Amino acid sequence: MRILVIEDEPRILAFLRLGLEAEGFAVDGADDGAVGLALALSESYELVVLDLQLPGLDGLQLLEDIHCRRPELPVVILSARSDVQTKLLSFELGAADYVAKPFSLHELLARIRVRLRDSTIFGDEHVLRGGNVVLDVARRQVGVGDRTADLSDREFRLLHHLLVHAGEVVSRERLLAEVWGYDFDPGSNVVDVCVRRLRQKLGPEAAIETVRNAGYRLAAA
Repeated sequence: MRILVIEDEPRILAFLRLGLEAEGFAVDGADDGAVGLALALSESYELVVLDLQLPGLDGLQLLEDIHCRRPELPVVILSARSDVQTKLLSFELGAADYVAKPFSLHELLARIRVRLRDSTIFGDEHVLRGGNVVLDVARRQVGVGDRTADLSDREFRLLHHLLVHAGEVVSRERLLAEVWGYDFDPGSNVVDVCVRRLRQKLGPEAAIETVRNAGYRLAAA
């Protein structure tokens, strides 16, 4: 599997390349935001590890560009910016995970493996259905009637969770824990923002219902 590391600190880039290659990954590196974006959009990678403080192009802008043009490509943020606001903004812009510096290589590797292990995480089913919503797990595409759309990593995980529990009310707290990995309420509307993006992509025919003071429900039929 090929991983792109976009990191402007030479020692960290070399450390990551050595550690990832020792685990069997093929690694390309970029120490400039513009170069990293060009590689992410033109080459075939399974995952990107992205620093936020980069020359050439701001890391958050780079993240947003990747999310818009290759929403199926998971991006793991690796940054010295550890404040909650930056983390939440990164998730809203499409990040699959966030690791703060200083970091443990073992933790980073574990998080990378989780993002790459879709066949284990999401089971053997290639297609999930709930009502008129059809999710292609392999392609990370959703179809509603004649409409199809590609999904970001976070949108995919959220919709997958709603489909697995179609017909049930799923609380925001449960979604934060099982989709975002939070064991606390960060005091933001990150779930609502992601649901709103899903509704925009799926259109009015997809019945993602808001259950007041309870959470969300995807119609089972």
